[in-house]
Amino acid sequence: MKHFWRCLVGAAALAFGLGGAAYASDEKLKVGFVYVGPIGDFGWSYEHDQGRLAVEEALGDRVETSYVESVPEGADAERVMTQMALSGHKLIFTTSFGYMDPTINVAAKFPDVKFEHATGYKRADNVSTYSARFYEGRTVIGHIAGHMTESNVVGYIASFPIPEVIRGINSAYLAAKAVNPDVQFKIVWVFTWFDPAKEADAATALIEQGADVIMQHTDSPAAMTIAEEKGVYAFGQASDMKEFGPTARLSSIIDNWAPYYVARTQAVLDGTWESIDTWDGIEPGMVEIGEFSDRIPAEVRETAGAIRDAIAAGTMHSFTGPINRQDGSPWLADGETADDGTLVSMDFYVEGVEGEIPN
Repeated sequence: MKHFWRCLVGAAALAFGLGGAAYASDEKLKVGFVYVGPIGDFGWSYEHDQGRLAVEEALGDRVETSYVESVPEGADAERVMTQMALSGHKLIFTTSFGYMDPTINVAAKFPDVKFEHATGYKRADNVSTYSARFYEGRTVIGHIAGHMTESNVVGYIASFPIPEVIRGINSAYLAAKAVNPDVQFKIVWVFTWFDPAKEADAATALIEQGADVIMQHTDSPAAMTIAEEKGVYAFGQASDMKEFGPTARLSSIIDNWAPYYVARTQAVLDGTWESIDTWDGIEPGMVEIGEFSDRIPAEVRETAGAIRDAIAAGTMHSFTGPINRQDGSPWLADGETADDGTLVSMDFYVEGVEGEIPN
């Protein structure tokens, strides 16, 4: 993987177009990262920080990186970003959906600073957006979950009711339903990205409701730990998390931000940075699927791998009709695939998912 993102740097510098003067070879570029959780969450913020470390390794003395962790979404984030800009940072990565408006607000005050906002959709001349197609990974693990559940109940710990999270629920459910018509998803909304106590309580509640497979769209390994204690299955989220559930873990969705972070930092150094929107998935390597556990039957490992490979090759799409909305109204016709515009704004469950999306 290191060789992959080192090669990507040069290609990205050519592809992104002109965006300003290049940095002198003796001038360090200060790069800042703002994290919604602690870098020790072993999930979302941890993987973003691995990307920061990759920037240091790849670009060495040409850069100086710093980070602030556990920054709440809202006014606190705006203060942190402002301080970074005032202290000479010329590239700032803001790594949570709730940082969107603070990023736009601060960017307007510092037009000479480049901002990169993760998972949002608002851009400006000096603000790029980027995200990963996590839903592709959830198609793979949903397929596994549908095969592995014996109770036919899959528990899902959801963070906030934003399109990214709703897409993940829908794609996982569709994949599980395709191999197990009796499967049922029970969803608990915890309204936090990182709160190990709430995540553990949610996992416990889902197991008490009959779930023998746990999925999550939250950032800590607490659910994996509970799954290990209770003797049920789970999947790593954002990072592998195997050490927290050596028996429970079936596979994982791993976020690989390193290639993007290195390429975008190199673009600033080269003077080729410009505002873009990036949404990459399994094929470019931004979404990785962790090793399949031996506890998964060989034939299921094979079919899960085939799904991963087909998504990467572009011959399979996570949302391919016929698919109805939750209320039974048609969404996608037979063979039709969802367009990115619909996916980006997804605010509905597909048919078969129970419960309501919170306001």
